[in-house]
This record gives sequence, C-alpha cells and structure tokens, in this order.
Amino acid sequence: MLQAAETLDIVNGEIVDRTTAQVRMPLAELSRIVYFRGDTLPPDLPRELMQTRHFITKEYPFAFTNGVQACWLEVDAETGVVQLLKHWCVEDCGRVINPMLVDEQVRGGIVQGIGGALYEHCTYSPEGQLLVGSMADYLVPMAAEMPDMEIGHVETPTRESLLGAKGAGEAGTAGAPAAVMNAINDALRPLGAKVFAQPFTPERILSALGKVPSRWPEPAPAKSAAAPASKAPGLLARILGRP
Repeated sequence: MLQAAETLDIVNGEIVDRTTAQVRMPLAELSRIVYFRGDTLPPDLPRELMQTRHFITKEYPFAFTNGVQACWLEVDAETGVVQLLKHWCVEDCGRVINPMLVDEQVRGGIVQGIGGALYEHCTYSPEGQLLVGSMADYLVPMAAEMPDMEIGHVETPTRESLLGAKGAGEAGTAGAPAAVMNAINDALRPLGAKVFAQPFTPERILSALGKVPSRWPEPAPAKSAAAPASKAPGLLARILGRP
C-alpha cells in the first residue's frame, strides 16, 4: 500500500510491480480498502480512487469554425405558411474522421435551427403561466416538415487539439434560422414586407403583410450606414398566391 506509485502498474485488474510484474494486490481489494476501510490509511491520503484531467486551448480562448447555409422555400402569401424545399450547408469542423456521422450531426443541428425559426415558441398567460407545457402545444419540426439537405465540408484542422477537430454539433443550429429568415424576407420583398422575430409563424408573416393585426411587435432592424447587401447567390424563394 505504501509503495511508490511510479513503481506500480495495473494489469488485468491487478496492481503489479512495474519492474518484476509481481502481483501486489487485486484492484478490487484496493477499492474496498479505500472506500470502506479508510481508517486504515494515512490521514493525509484521499479516500477515493479518482483522477481528473482538464484540457483547455492555449493560444486561443475558443476553437473557431465557419460555414455557410442557404435555404430555398415557398411562402404562401394568402395563409402565411412556409414550405421548406431545400437546404444547403457547407461547414468547417476541422478534421473529419467519419463524414457520414458528421453529415447527420449537421442535419440534426439544421432541424433544431429550423424548429427555432418556424415552430418553437414559449408563450405565457398574463399571469405568467406557461401555455405550451406539453408536446401537444409546443411545436417541433417533424419528418414531414424537413426539406432535402445537402451537406458539404471544408477541413481546416485546428492546432488547438491533437485531433484537429473543432466540433460539428452546433454548426447546423447556428446558421439555419438566419438562412430561413433571409429566404422568407427574400420571398416577401416584392410585397414590401419583412419579418425579424422568431418564430416566423403564419400569423407573423400575415401580420407583416398587413392582413392580420400584430400581437408581437416586430423589432426594428439595426440601422447601418453601409449600403444594403445584395441578394446572396443561390438563395431562392418563390411566392405562392401572388397575382
């Protein structure tokens, strides 16, 4: 028990001498002593078998990634319903080990982002009671609402990790709402309407078109001295119900 740790090793569930391979004690017996007979150990010895290591980037506080998304959709100007037709995402998550697995991670993130853009909304009564406390009331995207998705990767390994990976789970979630909003506004532009507040529900779209009263005022867009950006290439939208 008092032998220096540098001279010991763990092999097949037993503590052995590193130089002679002689078995000193089963690991199970050591665990029993540490956790149930701590009174037999030196007073300053921790009463647990646990080792923790932490990793943090050294040159930068975060692992930076990048990507681009675009959405093609239809907006029914009579009902305010948005139909997603196709979605594209190209992202840089660093080194990719299993492309198929990363593709599905990104697709799952896009679905989450679409949920926040079009469906998910926590509403409360004037008394502060949550009105969407079950999945029957809180809308989430289902398979029928999902468009075809094309995923692409650009690999720029980061030097901040041995693997060179940056992470892929959030890539789809972060960009999808902006791509959906831009596509909706691109579709509404000929009608002189814009939406800025998520979720972009039929009610909010019809309100922006002036067809129904607004219950949630739209936030004013940020003012900028720069010239308005042109429509992004590949961002397609069609209006249904337009004369």
